[in-house]
Amino acid sequence: MNQAPKFHAALLTALALSGACAAPRGSSGVDPERGIALLESGDTGHAIVVSKVIACDEGDSVYSPGLVVTRNAKIEYVGPVRDVPAGYSYHDFRSAIAVPGMVDLHSHVQSGGFGDTNDMVMPVNPEYRASSALRPSNRLVKLACAAGVTTLFGIPGSGTSMSGFGILYKTKTSGTFEDCVLRNPGGLKVAQAYNPERRAGDLGQTRAGLAWILEDVNAMALGATREGRDDPALVNLQRVHSRDLPILIHCAGSDSFPAAARMWQEKYGTRCVLSHGCFDAHATAPYIVQTGAPINAGPRTMDYLSTRDGRITGTAAVYLAAGARNLSLNTDAPVMPQEELFLQGAMSAHLGADSYQMLRAVTIHPARSFGIDDRVGSLESGKDADVVITTGDPLDPRSRVELVLIDGQIQYNRGAEGQLF
Repeated sequence: MNQAPKFHAALLTALALSGACAAPRGSSGVDPERGIALLESGDTGHAIVVSKVIACDEGDSVYSPGLVVTRNAKIEYVGPVRDVPAGYSYHDFRSAIAVPGMVDLHSHVQSGGFGDTNDMVMPVNPEYRASSALRPSNRLVKLACAAGVTTLFGIPGSGTSMSGFGILYKTKTSGTFEDCVLRNPGGLKVAQAYNPERRAGDLGQTRAGLAWILEDVNAMALGATREGRDDPALVNLQRVHSRDLPILIHCAGSDSFPAAARMWQEKYGTRCVLSHGCFDAHATAPYIVQTGAPINAGPRTMDYLSTRDGRITGTAAVYLAAGARNLSLNTDAPVMPQEELFLQGAMSAHLGADSYQMLRAVTIHPARSFGIDDRVGSLESGKDADVVITTGDPLDPRSRVELVLIDGQIQYNRGAEGQLF
């Protein structure tokens, strides 16, 4: 790591060797002509030169070669290589690629193992929160960080129909609870079918019973809002119905997948995201897309049994072909290792999905689905400085992550720490 005088020379050399930099393929919200701010007393900043920046922004901007500059916790500049004021720490990765930190909306590693949280006494728990289980920088979180996964939605398990509210947090390898939290509560977790049927008993043993249980608690929340009643157990569910908080719904198969869309998208009009979509759920893709409900697919990336058609079907490819927008992928970690979120994209691309859309499916699409795209999911000026430097295609298992910045701080450096997995 060298300071500014040598950095200036390196930038000029890079420009001379590379010729004209590639212009963005659309509007990225970044003015390449605007100046990069001087660092003031107490400020920290990084300037990273790479072979290519894949911004994953609205304009699908790509800069080759490219420069990412962070100042304190935010991105200061993304674009063609240019001169940078003195004081910024310089990182020369001109044979590597810069991408946004990855985002997983379906994760259970916040406690450091399979010990996520469920309250199995009541079938619905709208008053419950998973935030008490968060252990910042636990071993599984550190592995996630080393793989370039920087934002997680840590949620309760799926043992009950409404298991409570999860927490959105960063995978920092050091820091306090407050340092890591992006939003608390981050959103609601619902299990529409399958898991709650195992030991629920009574009404919960049938799909009709599960639906009644969910509609009953929703009616209570809507009634409290209508009557102006203050009910602490329902306050966050009321925020779901006012669209202030999103909802992630565990649903799979050609039965519960459309049932979730009918209930949460069409009947209640919430900011719902349908998670899993496994087994033969892809057969209902045209209907799901028509409702407008975003899909968060995984951890299974294929179907070869449920549809009984003799084919291996890449489910992400089917959802894209049906016109799905903001399709995202998940690991349901530790069902699939959290550090293998990139592999979910790689396998989905191998099974027919567009590889660039799969990169967006682990970056900007989940961020947009959960309303945090103003902070994370793409490399744009003003957003959180969550930057991943990888030696090649970020979805290629042969690539390795070299550097991870979260909120402008280096949280993983392969050169200093070694490769963690």
